[in-house]
Amino acid sequence: MTGRRCQRSVVLAFCPLPCPPVILSLLACLLQTPATMPGQSTQDASAQDTNAFYRRTLHVLSDAAVPFLVGGSHAFLEYTGIARNTKDFDLFLRREDLTRAMEALQGAGYRTELTFPHWLGKAWQHDDFVDLVFSSGNGICTVDDLWFEHAVETQVLGMPVKIVPCEELVWQKTFVMERERFDGADVMHIIRSRGADIDWSRVLTRFGTHWPLLYTYLVYFSFVYPGEVSTLPASLLDDLAERHRALRAETKTERVCQGTLNSRAQYLVDIGQYGYADARLAPHGKMSPEDAIYWTWAIDHVT
Repeated sequence: MTGRRCQRSVVLAFCPLPCPPVILSLLACLLQTPATMPGQSTQDASAQDTNAFYRRTLHVLSDAAVPFLVGGSHAFLEYTGIARNTKDFDLFLRREDLTRAMEALQGAGYRTELTFPHWLGKAWQHDDFVDLVFSSGNGICTVDDLWFEHAVETQVLGMPVKIVPCEELVWQKTFVMERERFDGADVMHIIRSRGADIDWSRVLTRFGTHWPLLYTYLVYFSFVYPGEVSTLPASLLDDLAERHRALRAETKTERVCQGTLNSRAQYLVDIGQYGYADARLAPHGKMSPEDAIYWTWAIDHVT
């Protein structure tokens, strides 16, 4: 059977007749997408200049002896085998190394800025840029020495690098629940692919008092993959279930909204109108009032 006829047979298997031609065409296009193996670029051939920019950035930081980890779509590809066409390139580093990284990039002709003082810098050349990430938008997931201690060696864009540990990638992504972006599917795919190898005790330590969020995702996994519930760590589930029973029995008088740790926009009404304390701010969180105000203002003013 020829490639085209075989492909049509596969398409028809997914979409039994009668099926609109537009749906057949769409499925055929999806099936034509080539597989991408871990270590390869998530960019297509038209993005060669951008990939060259990324490689140069890696060289500049490496030559300056600035420790960094590659995250984003490249780390996600390594852990799941799922490729994405994206122009995002995330480099994770400690806050104390940010100034040195920016100075090295400026010396190589880049423009740099501290976009958000509590978690993010950027570096540009022309229309290409990289994100320099040292925490998370909610101020929780600070990059520390453990990120580097447990980093994984691999290749990105043909260069040997270290990528963000799977545990920290899960930790950071679980907090992303904006109306326009939800990283829950990423978390599900990482657990499905790497759950047996994840250091769950370290993950639990990372979450700390935010353990109910981890519990939420583990229960969600049992919904997404009901046939693979047995792959989840039973002892951790039992521990979290017992914690949740104890939590229900507690009497709390303080009104705190932790939704702002997941979305900077969708829970503002709880803070502004309903009288809840913002969990991003002291004594609950790490953000300053000024950082929270600027982070909120940036919703409509910073892209």
